[in-house]
Order: sequence, then structure tokens, then C-alpha cells
Amino acid sequence: MSRVKGGVVTRRRHKKILKMTKGQWGTKHRLFRRANEAMMKSQWYAYRDRRNRRRDLRRLWITRINAAARLSGLSYSRLMHGLKSASVELDRKILADLAVRDPQTFASIVELAKQA
Repeated sequence: MSRVKGGVVTRRRHKKILKMTKGQWGTKHRLFRRANEAMMKSQWYAYRDRRNRRRDLRRLWITRINAAARLSGLSYSRLMHGLKSASVELDRKILADLAVRDPQTFASIVELAKQA
């Protein structure tokens, strides 16, 4: 059986990794082994932080809703309980957007929660 040389495939794989780590500091974008380590670490951070972004945005929405609700004389937890009782199915993202962009509509939603 003849010998198979894999230089072309290896070079292609190495170039792909080095292209991904372009912009890294020092040997992390020059040497394959260090670049591969940096690339794997950066992909892990990206995966983790895609989940953390959702967590952070939810915290931001809750903070905005709480601030707007307190201007109307209601705490966040009482507002959410009132909305659930009134069977208003608006999620936190939409409520926070209303609180920032359309305070009159948000105030009417708060009144619905107060009545419930």
C-alpha cells in the first residue's frame, strides 16, 4: 500500500485556525498550537456569554420595569402579580420597551394590574 501525504489538508486546517485567531496578541495568531488553544478558549467564551447575555438582558428589563412601576406607585413584584391576575400576557422584554418608549401605554397597563 502506498504512503498518503496529508500536508495539503493539514495546511488548510492550520490556515483556517490562524485566520480565526487574527487579531490575537503575540504568538496566539502566529503559531498553530498557541492559536488553536486561543481559538478553543475564545469559542468557549462565546458559547458561555451567549447564555449570559440573555441573563443580563433579563436583569436590565426587570430593572427598567421596576423603575417605571415605582413611578406609578407600584413595586415590580406587585405589578407582575397584578398582570398575572389580570391575565395580561406581556413578557418582560415588551414591558421594558413600553416603559422606556411609551410611558402612557405602560401607565395604562399598570392601572390594569392595580385593578386586578
